[in-house]
Amino acid sequence: MLQDVASKYPPFPTMPLADRQWPNRRITRAPIWMSTDLRDGNQALFEPMPGEKKLAFFQSLCRLGFKEIEVAFPSASETEFQFVRTLIETNLIPEDVRIEVLAPARPELIRRTFAALSGARDAIVHIYNATSAQFREIVFGMEREAVKALAVDATRLCRELAEQGNTKITLEYSPETFSATEPEFALEVCDAVTEAWGATPENRVILNLPGSVEVATPNVYADQIEWMHRRLARRESVILSVHPHNDRGTAVAAAELALMAGADRVEGCLFGNGERTGNVDLVTLALNLYTQGIHPGLDFSDLGAVARMAEEYTRIAVHPRHPYAGDLVFTAFSGSHQDAIRKGLAARQASGAIRWNIPYLPIDPADIGRGYDSIIRVNSQSGKGGVAHLMETHYGIVMPRRLQVEFSRVVQRHAEASGGELEAGTLWQLFSTTYLEADAPLQYRSHHRLDAGNDEGIELEIVLAGETRRLAGTGNGPIDATLAALRQAGIMLEIRSFEERALGSGGNARAVAFVEVARSGATGTCYGVGIDENIVTASLRALLSAANRLMAREREPDSKNQGRG
Repeated sequence: MLQDVASKYPPFPTMPLADRQWPNRRITRAPIWMSTDLRDGNQALFEPMPGEKKLAFFQSLCRLGFKEIEVAFPSASETEFQFVRTLIETNLIPEDVRIEVLAPARPELIRRTFAALSGARDAIVHIYNATSAQFREIVFGMEREAVKALAVDATRLCRELAEQGNTKITLEYSPETFSATEPEFALEVCDAVTEAWGATPENRVILNLPGSVEVATPNVYADQIEWMHRRLARRESVILSVHPHNDRGTAVAAAELALMAGADRVEGCLFGNGERTGNVDLVTLALNLYTQGIHPGLDFSDLGAVARMAEEYTRIAVHPRHPYAGDLVFTAFSGSHQDAIRKGLAARQASGAIRWNIPYLPIDPADIGRGYDSIIRVNSQSGKGGVAHLMETHYGIVMPRRLQVEFSRVVQRHAEASGGELEAGTLWQLFSTTYLEADAPLQYRSHHRLDAGNDEGIELEIVLAGETRRLAGTGNGPIDATLAALRQAGIMLEIRSFEERALGSGGNARAVAFVEVARSGATGTCYGVGIDENIVTASLRALLSAANRLMAREREPDSKNQGRG
């Protein structure tokens, strides 16, 4: 590792703002929300959405309550241009929604962008150029005056084109890489833009100050926003917007502090999609406000449906631990957590209190269409998160991640065949049949430990293809010793993963073991599961279960022995 790290990565300078006010402020109202899912989020996908998916996503965003939606980069491609035309020509934009389109500060691209908007009732044209020293010197080779002139000339062209058309145009300007730009120069450029546009309180300019790359801690970004907020000329004629990215993993915090520092508007994506590490997560940001008594003006009352919608259109999974939306965020595995939550819910019910005051739960799951117990249902369209949630909440089976993937395939095949919803009891029967009852050709009978000096010795009694066998082996533990014993019968296995957990609590607790095995020299793995009062017995049952499932799969005529499951 580099030793002289401070020389390679010097700290970003702090702002000279000794009288900063934002630390003493609270957010008291929701910002103007602007979704960039269809532009910034779309261009960040491995496979950008085709027109029909973009349209469906646009309509979903409208239903969620977004009033400003960045829909395209019309000058980038004919596909993007035609998407804007489709929205306008087929009258698909609701009366209370403004679309936004993006264009670099280049005359020919701005003209193409305005052509895409022909016939629109109301639209935002968002122009940008990079302003930081890094881009001026390395990327463009331009002096400050040339960079400012680029922004001013683009603004004047936008004003000219707006005056020629019938569309009500709101100008948005971004000094791209604002967070790394010298504050006084960013201010100079922004003031020049509002002057060139002729901004007034009735014709406000959106000045968007993006954290194009997070270069410092969120408090520094807040200082930058407050510094601009207090010094902008024509501030009453400006909507101050922020567009935080998540390079340091602090975009939500940066956005919240920026609102405290004077920002009026936030741009971002559902669940933090976007270039590189993503844009600010609007779902998390909005629900953070909700938990502080501020209604965000967006409808996340069925957050599970929103997550599934976003996953379908973007093909990016929402992490099971994602704030608010993850499959597992309202599932407590710890007995102490479960006890505290149960007591909190019982106390609230007994008192009839309105205030939400439940340990470990900052939001009422019911407010976003969730529940602490079993609100998740499983059918052929369900993913591994829903299956895992029901297995955990009903039976205490906390499956390893790869086992979740493997078992979800079993569930999906059953659901597709039955064509209906699967109750928790059906899931348990599938799980039991698949893993706990996988006892052929190897069937566990008993085992006992052997004295093997410094090693672990084990004698295993099994039924192998109808014949009772006693196999012995030594190793560095009971599992390793059992592998050695099985080799005597020509069964060559390798352990890929092993986990054990308590099932229940107190004197009646049992052990559950999960073993993932592979055939020596072959591809593909299989899981096995064992449950017993004794952890070693549970582990051996899991190992034999995995071996049986692996051998059964290898006997299938169409088995390619590729992948897991």
